[in-house]
Amino acid sequence: SSSTAEYFAKNLQQVGFSSPTKAVLTTLKEAVDNSLDACEDAGILPNLVVSVEKIGAGSGKNVDLVRVRVEDNGPGLDVEDLPMVFGEYLASSKFGRGRCSRGQQGIGISAATTWAQLTHGQGAVITSKTSRMRKAVSALIDVDIKSNKGAVKSKETVDWDRPHGLAVEFVFDGRVQLNGDGGLLTYIEGTTLVNPHLALRYKLLENDWVDVPRVSDQKPEVPEATLPHPHTMKLGEFITHAHLFGGVALQKFLTTAFSRITSQTITELVKNGLPKAFLARPVNKLKEDELKRVFQVLQNSELMNPSTKSVMTIGEESLSKSINRMGEIDFFSVVTRKPTICDFKPVAVEVALARLKNRSGQEDEPVQVLRFANRVPLQFDKAACAMTRAIETVNWRSYGLPQQKDSVPVGPYIFAISVVSPFIKFKNASKETVDASDELVEELRRALMQAGQKLSRHIKREFKEADLERKIQHIEQFGPV
Repeated sequence: SSSTAEYFAKNLQQVGFSSPTKAVLTTLKEAVDNSLDACEDAGILPNLVVSVEKIGAGSGKNVDLVRVRVEDNGPGLDVEDLPMVFGEYLASSKFGRGRCSRGQQGIGISAATTWAQLTHGQGAVITSKTSRMRKAVSALIDVDIKSNKGAVKSKETVDWDRPHGLAVEFVFDGRVQLNGDGGLLTYIEGTTLVNPHLALRYKLLENDWVDVPRVSDQKPEVPEATLPHPHTMKLGEFITHAHLFGGVALQKFLTTAFSRITSQTITELVKNGLPKAFLARPVNKLKEDELKRVFQVLQNSELMNPSTKSVMTIGEESLSKSINRMGEIDFFSVVTRKPTICDFKPVAVEVALARLKNRSGQEDEPVQVLRFANRVPLQFDKAACAMTRAIETVNWRSYGLPQQKDSVPVGPYIFAISVVSPFIKFKNASKETVDASDELVEELRRALMQAGQKLSRHIKREFKEADLERKIQHIEQFGPV
């Protein structure tokens, strides 16, 4: 048998480290996501400082030695937590919880440490300070691959001119791509779009420092974790879930381990064939065929949908302010849909469509599609994603945009789509594309069509103004018709 760390060390491509180029982007992404989650959990408006630079030749062929550093003003981490967070796979305070947070499984940042360790010989260098610490702690953390434990290689106290925060630095073999779907700038622009409360300062390679001020002082209210719904589970998942509750009576297990199951629901389940004698028995005393019977009754019963209070939105006002950070905008439309249920999971969809100024020559190119899952940019496997599928199935010609059949429209536009849910179903471990279920695609289509209607009013108004301008020029040149 092998440890979790040993498995991922041999299969880092599954979590976004399939090439030196993707390694740089994934490392930056995981560090920024962690910083944003930490600030939000602590109720702190995030101030992030990001730098990516080449510092020499890499150890491999055709690669550079790249340093990625991300610094935040979050709550910091205690010294004893550093090896667990940065050096242990599947260690996370959010693991298995139904929350709309960016990170969930505790894989990404440990994979970044592993990549640095494999290509440069050392893992992550962390500087951390909590509000209780007089001085900051600087530590070098490696992954003990055989045992899946974080190893502290060195540690010292240092002066740091801030009350609290954390800085993480990785040095590794990589190749830096700034633009395009997999570019660092694309990631940074997308992150600032869906995080209007973020103030960011960044420097990429030899370029100057860039300051992106926040456009909203409203702190996101991250909802409490929600419980799973029985209709989203397979039999094996249900049995495993039951085993976590040990000697708890079945009735208490059903009402405390799942969303929206009440005492009234239990009465309905008994009417639908659940043996009443099962209710008082501990779940660990129920045989597998008895648990299967409970599961079948649940699946064949009408159950209340889960609450939509567990999802969060950016909001049309904040998103409208944030879209202007993308560059010079001619006009835009923003739609925030009310949270709904798709595949028995609470989901909130937001869409921003904008036409950019000074994009001559792009009238015949596909629109730029920006996809977000729980406010994290998705930059790869675009064609297989539910969001791309939804765009392709809308008739954009009716809204004034040129479009080939079953494809995205063309023109100098940005289409930004955000899906937020405690239970997003990704197609791969690196979380780069969202599964295209029929219900989710339909909800995305509705949001896109609402935004398209708003956009078409701008386009029609522009055509009328242009037509009036042509008539005025004709009269000035040739007289009244």
